[in-house]
Amino acid sequence: MDVATVGAGEALVVAVHGIQGTRSVWMPVARELQNKAMFILPNLRGRGRAARGSSAEDYGLDAFADDLSDAVDFEVGERPYWLAGWSMGVSVAIEYLSRSETPPPEGVILVSGTPAIREVRWLTAEDDEALRREIAAREKRLELQEAADHLAVAWTWQAIRSTDQRAILDRLDLPTLILHGSQDTDCPSSCADSLAEKIHGAERHIFIDAGHTLPVTHADVVAKAIRRFLGH
Repeated sequence: MDVATVGAGEALVVAVHGIQGTRSVWMPVARELQNKAMFILPNLRGRGRAARGSSAEDYGLDAFADDLSDAVDFEVGERPYWLAGWSMGVSVAIEYLSRSETPPPEGVILVSGTPAIREVRWLTAEDDEALRREIAAREKRLELQEAADHLAVAWTWQAIRSTDQRAILDRLDLPTLILHGSQDTDCPSSCADSLAEKIHGAERHIFIDAGHTLPVTHADVVAKAIRRFLGH
């Protein structure tokens, strides 16, 4: 496992990164909230020093949910915690929460995500070489300071690109905060609408003129919304 902790506050927040990011995408928000919360930040497989898979079969949402489950088991135990996900991390969180044996968090924070990856086009190339170029271009566009290796991203995309989790959203009977940017071209704001419509009682905030990488570009307002949601 490759897990870091940031902060010394009372609330425990386990935060999951996206398809091309690493835990570093959550660092600006974690630092903003370091006196209010302790962030537990795992790198999922294929990212940072986490284990690597050997094929696309090792990079499905179920496999990432296994990684998240391990992080919660080892770092949280039986303590109350909150779960956050950004981009693909939203899909990982939903997969994790759909499992009957999962210890439920106090609430969930879904940032810049979609309930149906099959309806977005983060990557489009089919040819391996063209896909690697597209991955590199998206990494640059999203201004990721630390990114997953390109082979892991390619295999992940092959594994998850047809997934649709809308049918299981009504099982998420827990406080939910949805944060999204109005100018997000990777997950249009209609994705936030889809989440809010299916998750009973979900609270939704759309940040005007914000794009996909909200935890980095708008760390202050994201942290403010999370602080209010946590009740701190």
